[in-house]
Amino acid sequence: MNFQIFSFHPAVAEGVKRAGYVTPTPIQEQAIPEVMKGSDVMGLAQTGTGKTAVFVLPILNRLINGPRGRVGALIIAPTRELAEQIHGEIGTLGCQTGLKSALVYGGVGINPQIQALKRADIVVACPGRLLDHINRRTVDLSRLQILVLDEADQMFDMGFFPDIRRILKHVPQKNRQTLLFSATMPPDIRCLAKDVLQNPITVQIGTTAPPETVSHAMFPVSQHLKTALLIKLLSNTHTESVLVFTRTKFRAKSLGEKLAKAGYCSTSLQGNLSQVRRQAALNSFRSGEYKILVATDIAARGIDVSNVSHVINYDIPATPEAYIHRVGRTGRAKRSGQAFTLVTQEDTRMVMAINKAIGSSVEQRTLTNFNYDTPSSIQQERKINPSASQPRPRDGKRVPPLKTAIERRSNKGAFASFSPKKTRSNNGHTRP
Repeated sequence: MNFQIFSFHPAVAEGVKRAGYVTPTPIQEQAIPEVMKGSDVMGLAQTGTGKTAVFVLPILNRLINGPRGRVGALIIAPTRELAEQIHGEIGTLGCQTGLKSALVYGGVGINPQIQALKRADIVVACPGRLLDHINRRTVDLSRLQILVLDEADQMFDMGFFPDIRRILKHVPQKNRQTLLFSATMPPDIRCLAKDVLQNPITVQIGTTAPPETVSHAMFPVSQHLKTALLIKLLSNTHTESVLVFTRTKFRAKSLGEKLAKAGYCSTSLQGNLSQVRRQAALNSFRSGEYKILVATDIAARGIDVSNVSHVINYDIPATPEAYIHRVGRTGRAKRSGQAFTLVTQEDTRMVMAINKAIGSSVEQRTLTNFNYDTPSSIQQERKINPSASQPRPRDGKRVPPLKTAIERRSNKGAFASFSPKKTRSNNGHTRP
């Protein structure tokens, strides 16, 4: 099968050709005909499956013969990076159509967006800034034909559902085609789908699990040794491009700087950066100028970087779904990838949940050339000056010394619950 089977308008077909599309992916093959019919569609698929083209191509095909200069399609995305990617794909696939797309998100000036919206046929937007335009009356959605909610589960995770429901009040309630895409289908997403979709066709590709091309490993370690273990792991592993995930913006920035000081070509991507700097960091990672990108979960979805060889979870994600989205950044386009996760004793419950989500126990490894018994700075200080942090006596009674959380543990390197028997592997790791 090739894209000619969809009978696109010649101008749209030319965009497909210029983009180098030859054979449709499974979700494109199944969903595009339903979207072309005008049906509401609920698509369940992981990132990297080609779902953007599922809605972009039918939108271009539908609007090409219609009136210009009014918003006929609205695509809502959770992050600026995903919005940028969709906008770019519209530009590529629609290069011969003459249709104009406006990109709307916060963190940049609003006036250029106002001007772009005056002549836009398609709007790609993040919820917050779109609501700002609606309140300013600088966007008219009254003639909207197609509404797309992309990465709906991430929009829920990021707290955007109240904004989405406010936006829905400003779009036509009748004669509107709605497409909803999500990697997972928790109850809240099902509730939203029930509210916004009319007799939808459900297209599901695969299961909610990481790609089969990804291999997984977990590395038990004390919290204070994470950075040292990460650096040792990078030095022991042959990598191409590495995406490292942290839980907080501050840690992403700090870790990126530490890796740079250690001699690695690294940068960070996190919410405190301006949009210009975020885009520059991402572009530099895509081009290979930076080999390591340290990011918070804003980078977990919708970022199409095909040559990521390794995903490393410096901090374990908050949910099994987030783990799946993170590691889905590697092993794309049938290439193999590896997912490493640094785990502490406090992560035991989430480790079990991840094992359950992917249907098997993730292999646990340790490095033979790493000292897991290195004490923390607090432990070192107490060893040098035992009385430095002892509380003063009260009423002449001796007060027992306080213990840190680390000292209350067994502190035997790999934690007891993560202590497999070790055998040396060919790549310098030890395996259970």
